[in-house]
Amino acid sequence: MEFLEKLSLAGLVPVIAIDDAEDAVPLCKALADGGLPVAEITFRTAAAEESIRRVHEQLPHVALCAGTVLTIDQVDRAIAAGAAAIVSPGLSPEIVKYCVEKGIPICPGTSTPSDIQVALSYGLNAVKFFPAEAAGGLPMIKNLAPVYPGLNFMPTGGVNEKNMLDYLAYDRILCCGGTFMCPKDLIKNKEWDKITEMTRSAVDKMLGFELRHIGINTESAEESMAECKKLAALLGMPIKEGNSSNFVGTGVEINKYMGRGKHGHIAIGTNSVKRAKWHLEQRGYKFIEDSAVVKNGKLIAIYLEDEVAGFAVHLVQK
Repeated sequence: MEFLEKLSLAGLVPVIAIDDAEDAVPLCKALADGGLPVAEITFRTAAAEESIRRVHEQLPHVALCAGTVLTIDQVDRAIAAGAAAIVSPGLSPEIVKYCVEKGIPICPGTSTPSDIQVALSYGLNAVKFFPAEAAGGLPMIKNLAPVYPGLNFMPTGGVNEKNMLDYLAYDRILCCGGTFMCPKDLIKNKEWDKITEMTRSAVDKMLGFELRHIGINTESAEESMAECKKLAALLGMPIKEGNSSNFVGTGVEINKYMGRGKHGHIAIGTNSVKRAKWHLEQRGYKFIEDSAVVKNGKLIAIYLEDEVAGFAVHLVQK
């Protein structure tokens, strides 16, 4: 489903309980400003329906889930208010059947094989795993996943900034839900700037950007090797020869041809090229689509349009 794909690209889904509908728009704006234009507003409070309505009307770019949905009436109210998907803590066959028949994306809560098999019987390909840590965490998901190929999981409950990378590194995790980007005390005190800061920190940690190497252009294999020898002698590092370039150590690549970029390229490693591309696009960056490198169906490298100081920049999978 298109909506689930957006959740996957976002990687993290803030799960929020709003007591005062007046807080809904500034809270979701703070989350979006921090890099997460997505939220699960739970029906744990009386303000949920009005909160969803206000965010939908004033921040249409924010993808909204209605969470803790326990009845068909709540499904109808949530969708009428502007929610694009339904999330529940457990699996109610009645609610799942209703959503499937109405074409409403739903991610029901599961924690056992029996729950999962009911979800599969309705044609679902993604489920919430709740309460994630209490129900066995990532080891439990890794035990369940091979039995149900094609099913993805959204762990929620006990997921935080310390363990989210472990979850997201597993290829069967759709995304992670959590409250750690927007603690209740910050919402109560309307500290929107701090929520934006915490969200940005979580997103940056999730993407895990780091410099992998600098690539330098030369016009021939001979020139590449000559420059490599100079640098290797200076730094006391080994030279590794390749087909189209040579490396000095692991941090400097010297091309045997004039590649992208006036001078060369900068390679930035990331935990997920696909997810990083989406997040950078939300910030206004553009990519050279025909530069994409796909391996085994997975995007592993792509160049940005703009150069930096004469160097092309590309993302590479860690």
